[in-house]
Amino acid sequence: MNKNKKVLSIVLVGLMTAVMCVISPISVPIGTVPISFQILALYLVLYVLDWKRSTIAVLLYLILGAVGLPVFAGYVGGIAKLTGPTGGYLVSYIPFAIICGIVFDRFPIEEAETAKDKAVRCVIHFAAMLVGTAVCYTLGTAWFCIQASYSVGAALAICVIPFIPFDIAKGIVAMIVGPQIRKALKKANLR
Repeated sequence: MNKNKKVLSIVLVGLMTAVMCVISPISVPIGTVPISFQILALYLVLYVLDWKRSTIAVLLYLILGAVGLPVFAGYVGGIAKLTGPTGGYLVSYIPFAIICGIVFDRFPIEEAETAKDKAVRCVIHFAAMLVGTAVCYTLGTAWFCIQASYSVGAALAICVIPFIPFDIAKGIVAMIVGPQIRKALKKANLR
């Protein structure tokens, strides 16, 4: 990788970390776990960057939140938020980024040559989102159960079930917008 490409890579990682920091705190409080835009921000990062740089952006986002910047849902930050009952959902963004990022990179929607190929790639992306979200739900719920002393059923009722439709909607929005952003970046020779 030449020097200009390295600089561009660093700039894009920093930019997408900033995007996560700006979008992720926006939330609608509905209970113990708010409806936030963190997952949508993560999806967009995954469409803009490759899986390795996306994972770095997620790690930087988590570090910025851990040191106290108000970048988590509800404009909060600090190590207590990261290690508290809902911290497992945040930490699970790392495997989430790896899983979805690898699939998004391997099967780019914007490179589909036919409508059928595009439909297949969309299904593959959506399946990756479901798997990534399932990992997020599993790790986050296990962490929540341990930290908050809830049963699995009670934790699922509070932390997962109400959010499934919203996370599906976020995935659909990202699948529509993300490939267009990726295509524009490739056309501008920025990806």
